[in-house]
Amino acid sequence: MRLKSGLAALPWPALGLLAALSVTGPALAAAPPAQPTEGPGGVGDKAATITKRAVGKASAATYAFYKAGPAPEGGRPVAVFLHAWGAPNPQAYGAWIDHLARHGWLVLFPRFQEVNRTRPSDAPAIAARLLKSALAELASDADAKPDTGRLALIGHLAGAPLAAHLAAEAGQEGLPAPKLVYIVMPGGIARDAKSRGIPLGDLDGMSPKTLLVTVIGDRDARAADAAARRILRDAHTVPPERKLFVRALSDDHGFPALTATLASPAGLDAAYDSGAIKLPPDPPGEKPPPFRWSADMALSGEQTTLVSQINNARADSLDFLAFWRTFDMAATAAFAGKDAQSLKNDPAFSDMRRWGDGWPVKRLGVETPKVPATPAAVQR
Repeated sequence: MRLKSGLAALPWPALGLLAALSVTGPALAAAPPAQPTEGPGGVGDKAATITKRAVGKASAATYAFYKAGPAPEGGRPVAVFLHAWGAPNPQAYGAWIDHLARHGWLVLFPRFQEVNRTRPSDAPAIAARLLKSALAELASDADAKPDTGRLALIGHLAGAPLAAHLAAEAGQEGLPAPKLVYIVMPGGIARDAKSRGIPLGDLDGMSPKTLLVTVIGDRDARAADAAARRILRDAHTVPPERKLFVRALSDDHGFPALTATLASPAGLDAAYDSGAIKLPPDPPGEKPPPFRWSADMALSGEQTTLVSQINNARADSLDFLAFWRTFDMAATAAFAGKDAQSLKNDPAFSDMRRWGDGWPVKRLGVETPKVPATPAAVQR
């Protein structure tokens, strides 16, 4: 019997009930998993007051976030957050920053871009200078107290090649080598020296002890997939067992649906608005360098749309479980000297918990990148 004729055979009261259920469907749909109360991806110290300040100077500032009060004796682990192109306000990532700060991290957010006034090709050098200056200024601060032996870089979209570049150039720039490079939804890589985007550079300077993790989603995934695999492939000095490729999957089993887009790692928290953070003044008499405009300073139409999505994103289960939790677990492994295989072998790493009705959320895809084939010897 066809569905249409089957419905026609139902009594009117039953049809009315079905109609009511169809109208109230979303209200009856299974809720997505809540944020864990503790552990990786968990709530953290909700009673803590978070210090929000800027270091450096007005024209070259880095935002710093950490729990108020003296740091632990060993200092705070440092997470350097490198934002997407066109999204230099930390409030767009405020939910993630708040999570990290409440778990004891010192979060540094270098303002490496002035929208419509910074060239992408200049961003790596700017970010390196800002990070070096911020770590030096905070080294003697008893509350911030960065532990540079526990340094992690987080790069989103255009921040991804920046993170890889900083890790590879750390020795040359006088920066501590990061233990973890965590790249999420990578993009914005320049094809060559003349094209728009962030130059990836030579990654052979990356420490072999680095844990390199890339995370992409399954929506608008083609470019991010290619960029992630390129970064993993080009970091030749990092052994395969210290690399991981992770894919977050969208899931519409319940309501609201979980959608792994390029903007999904962002999560607005207005408490981290840069406009409310006082910038230190520039030294008296210091003049900015002459400004020369170039076309690649301006955001493209596609970038403007993506920035709008980033600035309006809200934290959800993908943030708690696919991004925050995997970063937390990867950092723990990296600081303990463990490799990526230990994460892949841990079923908790890819587990995304369950919808409110008990149905499992789609697990993360976790791969160890394949080692590129060695070219055959040339016959003579």
